[in-house]
Amino acid sequence: MPKLSVIIPTYNEDQYLKGALHSVQFADEIIVVDSLSTDKTVEIAEQQGCKVVSRAFDNFSNQKNYALEFARCEWVLFLDADERIPYQLQVEIKKAIHQSEIKGFKLKFPHFFMNRFLFHQGSSVVRLVKRENCKFEGSVHEKLIIPGKLGQLKTSVLHYTYKGFDHYLKKKDSYAWFQAEQMLKKGKKATYFHLAFKPFYRFFHSYIIKGGFKDGLPALAVAAANAYGVFSRYAKLLLLQKHLK
Repeated sequence: MPKLSVIIPTYNEDQYLKGALHSVQFADEIIVVDSLSTDKTVEIAEQQGCKVVSRAFDNFSNQKNYALEFARCEWVLFLDADERIPYQLQVEIKKAIHQSEIKGFKLKFPHFFMNRFLFHQGSSVVRLVKRENCKFEGSVHEKLIIPGKLGQLKTSVLHYTYKGFDHYLKKKDSYAWFQAEQMLKKGKKATYFHLAFKPFYRFFHSYIIKGGFKDGLPALAVAAANAYGVFSRYAKLLLLQKHLK
């Protein structure tokens, strides 16, 4: 019978971790990979019977690939501390891991912003995979590489991303440095055209093409923040190109 490991990366997540752990109690194994938290994150994880491994953070891919070395089950579900697996999705996951011909599944992630879920602002991400031969690549917005056929689960993950608008913008800004450095390593260059066009297109795609306007004012704020994140990424890449960091 297929078994399931859950991997949760953490850093100072004592306010959110209990909820995440409670939502994955159906799993056979829970691994918390902690980036040297200074709050009660590790204590909470150990109290809940999790396997805790600690590692100084360098990038998201290395952190999760490190945790994979400790997983013992055939299937692995990757979850963040501010995410929850509702009951209906638990049922779907239990059925999904019996499908031997499929190597991984995408899960739906609607944004949670200003106390509501924005279902037109969401995305589908590969998070449930067979452990063998899977790995992460990329330093930020890391991509899970899995050879073979992928499926899609229907029920959405509850992702409580919103911890205040200031926190949301700071998160975009911090990610932008990782993204800019990654783009520089790949030989990509930023121009003033990128600074003007790319943020505009991100806003237009998020709010108009994906139907974000149907989710009201919160979706407008998210689209604007996403556009800012793109601008920040290319502005930082431009600074790196000119050795001005």
